[in-house]
Amino acid sequence: MPGHTVDVPAVVEAKARGVGAERWLAALPALLDELERAWSIHVGAAYADATEAFVARAALADGTPAVLKLVVPRDGDAAAHEITTLRLCAGDGCVELLRADVARGALLLEHLGPSLHDEGVPLLRRHEILCDAARRVWRPAPASGLPTGRDKARWLAGRIPTAWEELGRPCTRGAIDDALACAARREAAHDPGRAVLVHGDVHEWNALRAGEGYKLVDPDGLIAEPEYDLGIIMREDPTELLDGDPTSRALRLAGWTGLDATAIWEWGVVERVSTGLLGVMVGLEPLSSEMLRTADAVAGVRVRS
Repeated sequence: MPGHTVDVPAVVEAKARGVGAERWLAALPALLDELERAWSIHVGAAYADATEAFVARAALADGTPAVLKLVVPRDGDAAAHEITTLRLCAGDGCVELLRADVARGALLLEHLGPSLHDEGVPLLRRHEILCDAARRVWRPAPASGLPTGRDKARWLAGRIPTAWEELGRPCTRGAIDDALACAARREAAHDPGRAVLVHGDVHEWNALRAGEGYKLVDPDGLIAEPEYDLGIIMREDPTELLDGDPTSRALRLAGWTGLDATAIWEWGVVERVSTGLLGVMVGLEPLSSEMLRTADAVAGVRVRS
């Protein structure tokens, strides 16, 4: 039906305005009309908890439930990278991609169940599930055209100090210096012979029930050392990280996966600061400030395996 009324979640709107995508926001109703006609779908209500894109319930022509995702247009080819990643996974480890339009930043996805967060899965079990889901994504993809872990480390190192200054220095200089040092080490450590396809944003909101297991949604898509994905798990649950030895999480994740605890820890340091700064910028609170307080608390800490 033409003339959609679009209720964009506040975080998504803030991110869109932050990258100058006001025209995209204004054009969303017309874009939904176009996709309904082109893909023979019906678009329903938006998901209020979306943060990176406009995401809405949808139904195929035969009534099968699906999900429509419209990626906020920004530098870095985010939609193209996500579509490439989902095509490489082909429904294994990640949500199945039903239709895609790179130019419009539009993805039609299989409908999955509740997230790990919604199900209230305890932390240790949640981490096990996230590791299992991430491992299903890891596979060689050397000709994918996706950015590398080296690229991501360099980009984060450039972004962090600028965001810190723009936000009025919401964490200590020690946390910033630690993140930059860790980013430099991960950039130098990139090994094309060991790099695999990684999801890039493995957390409890991005793992959704699929039958008896879980699949990941919203991949960033990188060719990187697999420890990058576990660094995201290090970034999340920031206050719980300080309950005891903060490095124990990295050691536990390394033990479960056979990966390097130092690399896991260092990616966690970088991602905690970067995500905390971005979250403060768009009003994702109190989680973002908790991340930055944890970054302050663990600045300079190193894993001793």
